[in-house]
Amino acid sequence: MKHKRIRPFNTKDTYPEQNLDNDLAQAVVTHGGQTVWMRGQCPQNLDDAKNIDSHDPVVQTHKVMQNIRQLIEEAGGEMEHLVKVVVYITDVRHREAVYRTMGEYIKGVHPVSTGLVVSALARPEWLVEIDATAVIPDPL
Repeated sequence: MKHKRIRPFNTKDTYPEQNLDNDLAQAVVTHGGQTVWMRGQCPQNLDDAKNIDSHDPVVQTHKVMQNIRQLIEEAGGEMEHLVKVVVYITDVRHREAVYRTMGEYIKGVHPVSTGLVVSALARPEWLVEIDATAVIPDPL
């Protein structure tokens, strides 16, 4: 069973003054399934916890979203099972770049989303961290 997305929208309509294109929803309803709770994903490798060598918010966000996709797939799911993201950025000026990049991975998915600007993350070179939750439906 697919998740029910309540009031899906795109950020280009909600924030027309910004260059965003994210498919989100106001709420997501899930039934049964396996919940995948992911720790906040940062721009580092999952296998060795080494930071990627970039201070570009786009490059960092690609790595974060690739980690999220990899963890969902390792749990037996797909990106369409993503139901919630919480995005932490250290500089509001990176918002468009981070959200535009994240949008490439959630096109057509419509998770719920919360965004926060924080003074710092665990490592000073990190510009973005994304906490994600997925629910993989039970097999039919």
